[in-house]
Amino acid sequence: MIEITTELGFAISFALSLFAMAIATFCFIRISGKHIEREMKKEGKLPPGWDSTMGLRYGFYAITIVRNSIAPMSFVDDDAVLRFTRKKDRYLAYFFVITSAIFLLIIFTAYLFFDLE
Repeated sequence: MIEITTELGFAISFALSLFAMAIATFCFIRISGKHIEREMKKEGKLPPGWDSTMGLRYGFYAITIVRNSIAPMSFVDDDAVLRFTRKKDRYLAYFFVITSAIFLLIIFTAYLFFDLE
């Protein structure tokens, strides 16, 4: 029989949060990110030049949507992102940001309380 330990609980919560974050990332990029960039391209606006291959701009899109305000200085065009955001994009952005925060919290907690040797 499997012994239930705290380490096992953290391992299971790590795996579940990683899986949820992967689903959130995939859905947000494929549905919301592509829609926003397609609409921006129709207006003649290009994605940020500094992020041509890595895809970090999608995290900034999600944060902009969750924040729901235009920052005085931002890495992405906040006005365009908010203008082209649909209701389902808002839900996906919240799902993306919350699952990412939970994943980072679990990793940070495991690092503080468990010996990795």
